[in-house]
Amino acid sequence: MPPVLTVRPTVPASRRPPSPPGERLPERVRGTLRHAAPALAGYLAVRLLGLLVLGRWAHLRGHGIWPALATSWDSRWYLGIADHGYTPEPGEPPGDRTMAFFPLYPTLVRAVAVVAPGSPASVGLVLAVLCSLAAAWGIFAVGDRLYGRRAGTVLAVLWGALPVAVVQWMGYTESLFTALAAWSLYAVLDGRWAWAAGLAVGAGLTRPTGVAVAAAVTVAGLLAARRGCRPALAAALAAPLGWLGYVGWVGLRVGRWDGYFAVQRSWSNTWDGGTVTLRQLRRHLVYAEDPQLFLVVVSLVLIAAALLFPLCVADRQPLPLLVFSGVLLLVVLGSGGVYFPRARFLLPGFPLLLPLARAVCRARRPAAALVLGGAALSSAWLGGHMLLVWPGAP
Repeated sequence: MPPVLTVRPTVPASRRPPSPPGERLPERVRGTLRHAAPALAGYLAVRLLGLLVLGRWAHLRGHGIWPALATSWDSRWYLGIADHGYTPEPGEPPGDRTMAFFPLYPTLVRAVAVVAPGSPASVGLVLAVLCSLAAAWGIFAVGDRLYGRRAGTVLAVLWGALPVAVVQWMGYTESLFTALAAWSLYAVLDGRWAWAAGLAVGAGLTRPTGVAVAAAVTVAGLLAARRGCRPALAAALAAPLGWLGYVGWVGLRVGRWDGYFAVQRSWSNTWDGGTVTLRQLRRHLVYAEDPQLFLVVVSLVLIAAALLFPLCVADRQPLPLLVFSGVLLLVVLGSGGVYFPRARFLLPGFPLLLPLARAVCRARRPAAALVLGGAALSSAWLGGHMLLVWPGAP
């Protein structure tokens, strides 16, 4: 039985602040937040650098950054769902293309916009930023639990310095989904099965790749249930309900059992096992006479993710993390649909960064600072290029 599913800490207790007996929940949360403060500060520094570079770049080009962050591309679809639900526009067929977008994020935007000042677009952007901080905290918590505070801090900073990390502060679902995924995986490692299942249900209502979170919780829960843990069995059964519930609802709405997948096909999204991915990799990295920078970056991110997964296996990462990363890679790399958003689709795959985080932690401080600083600067520049130069969606 892998050591993954133990409910005991997998790092020495001296690395984590003790919880005094009888400590109340708010005090415990404040203590945990203080423990995560360096990671959150590092993450904020990286993303603020990206925002400053984007703002300066946009100013030089005579653009504002708010529309690009809050109301561009997929953000418009989510805002439309927040405004009028999944009701088709006049002339649209019942299998409306909006059903390709999962409901939790636009539902939150609509609920908060009722009581908060500002437009729904502003609310959506603020929610994305807050969720990104929750995600960075959850990512730190996983890294800290497995390899210590320094590794967790580096892991959170690396996640904020990914090539397409600018999406974390856009009106998109990646930050919400990553927060739900990270804390669900942490709850599994901590043996908190009700939290793990509930967060997995939320992830399944946020993005199609919520199936990866559900798979991780289900596999871990079933293995723990074999040892007689009844809460784990309940979590294993409940974890897929969010994803299955939405896919089933779309099927009923469209009037066919594969209704959700029919909607995805209207976006040219199918699963072909990776044929299109390999073809696009050859096209952009080998045969293109005038390769576009953004598509080259996307291709390199896909290759790097595929190479990092075997390192995660060799590193004997906990099974729930391996299942999550593996299913996420299968869905993204095996897709026969649009190519350019693939790097964004892999953004929640933070466990893939653990080998890099551990290598940075083992390096000398000047080398570690050079790696993290270079990643932050390149992420800031690529974020500006993606939103202000690349003509398509991120």
